[in-house]
Amino acid sequence: MSKSKIAVIISSTRPTRFGDKPAAWIAELAKQTGYFDVEIVDLKDYALPLFDAPASDFWMPTPNPVAAKWQAKLAEFDGYIIVTAEYNRSITGALKNAIDWAYKPFMKKAVAYVGYGSVGGARAIEHLRNIMTELQAVSVRHAVHIGGSDFMPIMMGQKTWDETAPNFVPYTKELFENLNWWTNATKAARELEAAATKAA
Repeated sequence: MSKSKIAVIISSTRPTRFGDKPAAWIAELAKQTGYFDVEIVDLKDYALPLFDAPASDFWMPTPNPVAAKWQAKLAEFDGYIIVTAEYNRSITGALKNAIDWAYKPFMKKAVAYVGYGSVGGARAIEHLRNIMTELQAVSVRHAVHIGGSDFMPIMMGQKTWDETAPNFVPYTKELFENLNWWTNATKAARELEAAATKAA
């Protein structure tokens, strides 16, 4: 089986964001496993309006060209690693809006998470797991949680991410193994389903 194609999604669009640093880090580690072809997908590259379509793309083609471009990009991948900040005990508004614009690309695919926040982005990731259930995606059990005591010194200029990142490498092994298993399983199932549909 060929390598699965994985998107690492940066979900914060603020100019002072931290998320681009762990996104680049997890993308490089994912490449090093040999399991995946990896691409970073940055929400800053998609100027999505607040969701205002008559219905989601599950029910009808999107009328917005930027959203259509976003959906097409997501559809290229077999699975995802979402790097999420925690804003007020949930995910970023930019990420929720982007997900609302793109239901179908996530269906029957695997998703892993890297979170950061005062409690390691745990509450944001739990919200994402619930959202992904609605999108018919499979969330892997393991995640990377970067707590406030780790990222705040970086935001304050007291440390760098390169100094801190090695502490989190041990937590990536099972994340990658599970993401690889579920990505391969869902990819094979989608291919069987497509073949059966074509043959019918």
